Amino acid sequence: MSAPMVTEEETIAVETVIARHTVARAVYVGPALIVLFAFLSGWEGAWSSALGVAVVVANFLLAGAILSISAKISLAVYHAAALFGFFLRLGLLVLTVLLIAQFVPIDRPAFGISAVVAYLVLLAWEAVAVSKGRERNLDWSR
Repeated sequence: MSAPMVTEEETIAVETVIARHTVARAVYVGPALIVLFAFLSGWEGAWSSALGVAVVVANFLLAGAILSISAKISLAVYHAAALFGFFLRLGLLVLTVLLIAQFVPIDRPAFGISAVVAYLVLLAWEAVAVSKGRERNLDWSR
């Protein structure tokens, strides 16, 4: 009798899988925003839009990592990480935006609008996918 096959997603924490799925959808959202701001603001708008999407992608990956690591420790740590991790990531996001705006010539409206739109669209897209059962490979019982 052979052992059951275990896929990669079954060995990775569900939070990390959700973060990866969300980030994978940035392949569709990012280029659309970049092209839009390339037409509106030229090269600087496209570059700024790409930076905004990259910051959002990094934020989602960091959230998945923080939650998956804390879930392995305990439920109380997981809850603390969910609450304080949000504020930590928000602070890092603000710091990153300030540093980028200070040292890199960017189109601030393109950067900001792209970051907000990318965040909301990716979050909504993943929420709909999970609620409609498209993410059937997620094991919530771990």
